[in-house]
Amino acid sequence: MALPNDNIGVKTREVLAAQAHIWNHAFSFINSMSLKCAIQLGIPDIIHSHGRAMTLSDLVNALPIKNNKAKRHDCIYRLMRILIHAGFFIQTKINEEQEEEGYLLTPVSRLLLKDEPNLSMIPLLQLIFDPIMMDPLHCLSQWIQNAGDDQPNAFATTHDKQLYEYARDDARFNCLFNEAMASDARSITSVLIEHCKGVFEGLNSLVDVGGGTGTVAKAISNEFPELKCSVFYLPHVVEGLEGSKNLSYIEGDMFKSIPSADAILLKWILID
Repeated sequence: MALPNDNIGVKTREVLAAQAHIWNHAFSFINSMSLKCAIQLGIPDIIHSHGRAMTLSDLVNALPIKNNKAKRHDCIYRLMRILIHAGFFIQTKINEEQEEEGYLLTPVSRLLLKDEPNLSMIPLLQLIFDPIMMDPLHCLSQWIQNAGDDQPNAFATTHDKQLYEYARDDARFNCLFNEAMASDARSITSVLIEHCKGVFEGLNSLVDVGGGTGTVAKAISNEFPELKCSVFYLPHVVEGLEGSKNLSYIEGDMFKSIPSADAILLKWILID
């Protein structure tokens, strides 16, 4: 029930506003976890494949739910309300006479489609939402209070090793991490090749430092066959990867030395 402003003092309004602010931040994780749920259920692809506004009943029937679909109806309704409020979907009338409504994608949710390899952010979000990446957030205070020099961040406090060491020792997480980096690289590279070709004019060699599995370097080498490209990264990432006529993979540690080249490409590694 709304309280009349005339009967509320300034101090009381400040307290109520402060409480609302705290509640909003305390429950903000619901938005990100709802997004994770939508990706895992494949909701953006299901609505996209439907080809038109999709009713709640049609969506529930299309979802990979094994048992009690009828009981999940209200859950999916509430999930979609959150995602609509967050801007991932819109709701529109399908039939004016019956006032039936259906769900449609937005420009945001089109980045969550699996069949858009150069735009899809799904691999990146799968990495961000993975427990290996999320668990350190629960250890921030522990890290601040107790961490020694061997634990430079909360990830090391949680897992007893740094992120790249963890990826080296965990094949599943290594694959997840590399695919996330590659998906981001595909999106950026399409813009780079189309609009920034002049950057590569006059170069004979280029080394992509920390270049992952070589998504960016491959695109550059294919577009500029006379340019000698190298991907320089940790051994457990580039081991076994095959190059081409003007693309090679070099194992190494960028904190010790970097191969010589006319140009050095640094993408998403300054954080290290």
